[in-house]
Amino acid sequence: MSPSRGEIARAFVIVGEGVGDAAAREALLDRAMGPKRKKKSSEKLRRGRRPSEGLAFVARDVSGGVVGTVRLWDVRLGEGGPAALLLGPLAVEPGLKSGGIGSALMRHAFAEAARLGHGSILLVGDAPYYGRFGFSADRTGALAMPGPYERHRLLALELKEGALDGAKGTIKAAGRKIKGQAPDFVA
Repeated sequence: MSPSRGEIARAFVIVGEGVGDAAAREALLDRAMGPKRKKKSSEKLRRGRRPSEGLAFVARDVSGGVVGTVRLWDVRLGEGGPAALLLGPLAVEPGLKSGGIGSALMRHAFAEAARLGHGSILLVGDAPYYGRFGFSADRTGALAMPGPYERHRLLALELKEGALDGAKGTIKAAGRKIKGQAPDFVA
């Protein structure tokens, strides 16, 4: 894609998130999502947990700065239900939106999740944006988030056909708990 109207084409690379990325990631999330981001229902499922093993990524620009982030979290669908992943937050440096960074992060995260054998990914987000990646509310009608959320924004993508068959109930945190480490530590 060539730059237009004075824009500069930006190169980036997607890598696994490292321990040293916590401050840059949090600052990016604050810029991209604002101060209310920590009050969302999805945050209740992430609080006190580590992202799913091998499923936390950052996009770096040519100078090594963090310009995008996405993480996937282990959850359980209802009481004793199947395991799944919860995506979020996905964020891109506000001045770089529409440059393909978010899409690249999504595709990379999905490929890694599938490679690691995960069956499905859920998120709370805008159907018009996430629909292009295959997400829809078609399989989430019997599921609920803990806390307030807009039902039509609870979306899912099956990485394995049938992974959401019979899934019902409230989504529960199931990931590795943070023990004795700073909350932003990534293993």
